[in-house]
Amino acid sequence: MLALAVILTVGLTSAFAKSNEDINRNAIASFKSDFSQATQVSWQEGKDYAKATFTLNDQVMFAYYSKENNELMAVVRNILSDQLPINLFTSLKKDYGSEWISGLFEMAKPDHTVYFATLENADQRVVLKSDGSNEWTVFKTEKK
Repeated sequence: MLALAVILTVGLTSAFAKSNEDINRNAIASFKSDFSQATQVSWQEGKDYAKATFTLNDQVMFAYYSKENNELMAVVRNILSDQLPINLFTSLKKDYGSEWISGLFEMAKPDHTVYFATLENADQRVVLKSDGSNEWTVFKTEKK
């Protein structure tokens, strides 16, 4: 029984683990060029992208690379509300002051930056999106 348990554990662990060899070498080379100071890098593979999770300047970030051409699609990082552009910060406080922020992240794409805020109250969860404009739009709403 013990031998079977060890074999299953080792087999399942290696089946789900992604090594750098499993990720496209060109995506890894692009990442190393884009983020040469990054530490604690790990990779995951999606259907159309490779995702690098890493630390840079003591902040955890996520870089997404296209499988088709190995180009950087976006860099994502969680942020605090006071790291928002001032117009988005004041709009959030003014229009949604009674809800609490349960998630906030910035998605930097090559041509613009997008912000997502998840707000909650006792009854619902709302995800807002700002695509670089001075306002938020409702991206998704769900009842609790």
